[in-house]
Amino acid sequence: MLDAAVQEQLKTYLTYLKQPVELAASLDDGPKSQEMWEMLTGIAALSGLVTAVRADDDARRPSFAIRRQGSDIAVRFAGLPLGHEFNSLVLALLQVGGHPAKAEAAVLEQIAALEGDYRFETYFSLSCQNCPDVVQALNLMSVVNPRIRHVAIDGALFQDEVEARQIMAVPAVFLNGQPFAQGRMSLEQIVARLDEGAAARDAERLQAKAPFDVLVVGGGPAGAAAAIYAARKGIRTGVVAERFGGQVLDTLAIENLIAVSHTEGPQLGAALEQNVRGYGVDVMPVQSAAKLVPAAGPGGLAEVHLASGAVLRARTVVLSTGARWRTMNVPGEDQYRNKGVAFCPHCDGPLFKGKRVAVIGGGNSGVEAAIDLAGIVAHVTLLEFDVQLRADAVLQAKLRSLPNVSVITSAQTTEVLGDGARVTGLAYKDRQGGAAHRLELEGIFVQIGLVPNTEWLKGALALSPRGEIEVDVRGQTSAAGVFAAGDATTSPYKQIVIALGDGAKAALSAFDHLIRAGVTAEAAE
Repeated sequence: MLDAAVQEQLKTYLTYLKQPVELAASLDDGPKSQEMWEMLTGIAALSGLVTAVRADDDARRPSFAIRRQGSDIAVRFAGLPLGHEFNSLVLALLQVGGHPAKAEAAVLEQIAALEGDYRFETYFSLSCQNCPDVVQALNLMSVVNPRIRHVAIDGALFQDEVEARQIMAVPAVFLNGQPFAQGRMSLEQIVARLDEGAAARDAERLQAKAPFDVLVVGGGPAGAAAAIYAARKGIRTGVVAERFGGQVLDTLAIENLIAVSHTEGPQLGAALEQNVRGYGVDVMPVQSAAKLVPAAGPGGLAEVHLASGAVLRARTVVLSTGARWRTMNVPGEDQYRNKGVAFCPHCDGPLFKGKRVAVIGGGNSGVEAAIDLAGIVAHVTLLEFDVQLRADAVLQAKLRSLPNVSVITSAQTTEVLGDGARVTGLAYKDRQGGAAHRLELEGIFVQIGLVPNTEWLKGALALSPRGEIEVDVRGQTSAAGVFAAGDATTSPYKQIVIALGDGAKAALSAFDHLIRAGVTAEAAE
């Protein structure tokens, strides 16, 4: 089942095993069970420390547990962890087999100290780029603390459970049978939700930090570039961010990053964080900025107030808070978010197999989403506000060649309709004739652009009518010592490569500001 190249690579990884591992399968007579057994026996043949056995001790079939022999340590997969989840399988094998987990010691100590019994279930799709982070985090937690149990479930294979639990977005996490979270979460975010005292301890720890020379707010491409360029100057640099990688983490294929023919968002996000940490930057994850107080005068310190109550101080600040999906702002949209209203066709598309969906937006992202979904769902209706689609001609040609796609232009969505539990339809108005229409469907994918994450900066800086941070050619904002970069600014063309350049430029401008203010790299040491 695994080709020769993958087997050779996996064989190399398995040399890192320190303790024997058992792959205990629960199977039926179906073809997926046959595929699973072929995969498990193939893996076992690659290492003398791995064995595959038929246990048939779990109701979900096909599924298998990865167990450390002679211990209570185990993780379970229901379905075949291929696609984006193959890395989750490899990491689970290594961690159950005793290979050290790559996580900060303080976080591992938090996990080990958690009291109580936690039974996690995560529903994923093989095409979801957001799911592996959650699956891998919970797998790691179950290895560190045996009172934590986790099973990762392929939603496409266990459709009856998906329907019964009304899951319409992945990753969907249940704790002890109850909904716990939906969407991407980092290890630190999950632990913070379980450890009730973590927020207060973090706030106290952050409050005690000495002032930074450069404090970067935001961990996307612009923030990462700013942090690296600042740290290379030998000055005290920090990054505070809700999640490292930002909007990039929600991007599937990246094929326009110079000198990189192809990568995926999560891979790029992980590489950015590794690069930043390699320079000794003080990275403060799972922190949300709530208020900016620019320095009162030359030589003063700016303050960034966090939602936790902590206040970070810095001689200069680089704002790189990025952007988020723009919403339709119509009745029913918030009510049915993750209940039929979705923003990631790659992640959630498989959950709508054989159903009717709509895509809102006729730009490149909307048309690409409709093309992708057409291969999964029964029918796609694309609605565009303008009189014509705005996507590239080649994308439009591909879209119109698909037999199960309808295109409606001059359509203004007016309401998301539902039965209280999930989406049942969509109402829209013909902008030219004024007639009201209704579509019966089960899912709505919103693809109408981005909105900058700058609400917390109102009153502190000059913002454009669109809410973007106004910057000059050097990345300087309206406040001395405060710079900005990336998608949150008035810089045109929201592209990863431009955000990277903006971040570097903002950091160099911040360093120049420090020099002119009398703070040199030597003084900072």
